[in-house]
Amino acid sequence: MHKPDHVIEIFLQPGDFYFGDRDTRIRTVLGSCVSIVCWHPQKLIGGMCHYMLPTRGQKRSGELDGRYADEAMEMFLNEIRAADTRPAEYKVKVFGAGNMFPLAGNRDCQRCTPDDLDRSCTKVHCRNRQMAYHLIQENGFAIHAEHLGGQGHRQLLFDVWSGDAWMKHVPASTPLVPMGERSKA
Repeated sequence: MHKPDHVIEIFLQPGDFYFGDRDTRIRTVLGSCVSIVCWHPQKLIGGMCHYMLPTRGQKRSGELDGRYADEAMEMFLNEIRAADTRPAEYKVKVFGAGNMFPLAGNRDCQRCTPDDLDRSCTKVHCRNRQMAYHLIQENGFAIHAEHLGGQGHRQLLFDVWSGDAWMKHVPASTPLVPMGERSKA
């Protein structure tokens, strides 16, 4: 597919969600957060979320909040219903859940597996990855591509007109250095 003459450029901040048509390019930067990308190849519509946490952990009051995986998935499902489509018709790609501070003692979780929704795990990146797998499967989607876990952050770009997602992974390699207080002169 060729790039449209007029492209709407959307940058997602943490907690943002966007669903658009063939004239849309969506981008974001991920650390321990996760982006789920959904694309309908016939209608050339799709979207991306950038969630920060698996769930709010308490009953929601008010509108949906894209900071939470379960609510971001509800946003996707609302858009899919509004477009008179079904989850199985979408190609899904999922990215993120990086361990941002491995050199600060935040080692990768050894007991959790991607298929296990271990709510007792305290590592955000691990819980975010688990929730992505759980929600995608539970709602009838199939993953067509993924790049999850590891260390560092990712830059992500999604072209709705083609369904292409481009990702740059930057591994964490620089140790954290304590910052001293600024001396007063």
